[in-house]
Amino acid sequence: MVIGIDVTELVELAGLLVLVGAIAGFLAGIFGIGGGAILVPVLYECFRLAGVPLEVRMPLCVGTSLAIIIPTSIRSFRAHYARGAVDMAIIRAWWLPIVLGVIAGSAIARIAPERLFKYVFVAVAWSASFRLIFGRESWKFGAELPKGPLMKAYGVMVGLLSTLMGIGGGLFSNLLMTFYGRPIHQAVATSSALAVLISIPGALGYIYAGWPAAARYPDVTALQFPFALGYVSLIGAVLVMPLSLVTAPLGVRAAHALSKRQLETAFGCYLFLVGSRFVISLVSGG
Repeated sequence: MVIGIDVTELVELAGLLVLVGAIAGFLAGIFGIGGGAILVPVLYECFRLAGVPLEVRMPLCVGTSLAIIIPTSIRSFRAHYARGAVDMAIIRAWWLPIVLGVIAGSAIARIAPERLFKYVFVAVAWSASFRLIFGRESWKFGAELPKGPLMKAYGVMVGLLSTLMGIGGGLFSNLLMTFYGRPIHQAVATSSALAVLISIPGALGYIYAGWPAAARYPDVTALQFPFALGYVSLIGAVLVMPLSLVTAPLGVRAAHALSKRQLETAFGCYLFLVGSRFVISLVSGG
């Protein structure tokens, strides 16, 4: 036994986290989501097996996910930018509102109950899944993205909800841009840049938000996950990051090889599955 976990279980957890890194990097490139939408559900299972208390398990997943997707999102953004697919006008309009939303999300994370993170994840994932799988070309808010206060409000919402879900913002920005007639490939590419804006301040915010919890549950940081900072598990981040950097460019190539409909359907099915996992968790209480 090591730090309360069987050595065999430790090896299995380490292998799973490395595999998750490879898959997360690929998804970051193909969907422009930073990989967080897969990281959070799988980290949840890893932390459950490691004995992390339920009260802090979900925010620990979210904070660790945000830290992990920092290098992945940067790598994905650079690959999409090299192809000339990123709309920098949207980045310039959204960067400040998104950062403000991230700050608000981090403040909420400091006091929010564990179930809130699951509710947000399920609601957004299933809504996005429905839109992507069953949506029609006629389902649009307008022909062009708005300007002024509404555009800024969208940015704040993207930053806030992404921070509570532990994702890079692509889930929301993809939907918004497609609702305003932007091609899915451009939406994915631009979302990769937004993931950079969200993941860095978001991870710092979860380090801050997790300090009170670390004091209440010292076993979380001192035993199960040494070297954790607040709600960020550094060990989880170190194991996941390397392969995610390798596979992100592969996802970018796959995204540009798929048709619009194939990309939307694949993304929608994936979101439905990960949302379902947390519905089961809410019902079962585990």
